[in-house]
Amino acid sequence: MLLEALATRLEGTRLSDLAREAGLAPSTTHRLLTTLERNGFAQFDPMRSKWHVGRKAFAVGVAFTNLQSFIAAALPLMRRLRDATKETANLGILEDGEVITVAQVGSREIIRAISAPGGRAPVMNSGMGKAIVATWPDDAIEALVARHGLRRLTRRSLRSMAAVREDIEAIRQRGYAYDDEEFTSGMRCVASVVWSATGEPLGGLSVSALAERLTVSDMPAMGERVRDLALELTHVMGGRVPPATGAR
Repeated sequence: MLLEALATRLEGTRLSDLAREAGLAPSTTHRLLTTLERNGFAQFDPMRSKWHVGRKAFAVGVAFTNLQSFIAAALPLMRRLRDATKETANLGILEDGEVITVAQVGSREIIRAISAPGGRAPVMNSGMGKAIVATWPDDAIEALVARHGLRRLTRRSLRSMAAVREDIEAIRQRGYAYDDEEFTSGMRCVASVVWSATGEPLGGLSVSALAERLTVSDMPAMGERVRDLALELTHVMGGRVPPATGAR
């Protein structure tokens, strides 16, 4: 409520006006504003005795707008991917050692992969996560594993740094990643990275399916399809593929 009031008044707002609009005591309002200020979401102008929205709030707003644009651009391609493969298409981003699913176009099959937007998975148990971090330097990947560890969610989950290195090298060679029942037994996923305008990984695009429908022998062809759609989405977003990746 306080942030909304600050954001709609670029000229600033007095404490008494904010308290009245929020229906709070001035002392409570001041305490909340001080907390927002400490975290960069509000700032106080002592010359005019007015509160303004902080820079961090603007940054969060821009990030949200960028994410919404990413999803809007991806959805038509995700529907094409779902229709071509008959399986679930996913879009994800990386956040603090986890992949967050931000959009999904579900398979029309009765039994299908489901991960509602907002769902999370450890990076090294996720096809999208591994596709993204495979673009990182080796020391950054090792630091990520050192910080977050390796989750043994299934009998096929990666369990050592040596296994991680081998998998990452294969992903770099192929241009797409596998989750071979590493997050959920009986489910497989194939994923590739989407690039930003600065040549940094923007997120991941994937197809997930029951292991009985997405067999090991099917995964390379599926990977090429996903990689091509991720490259198309990169171009739609005005992204740039770094030359070192070998992608066109």
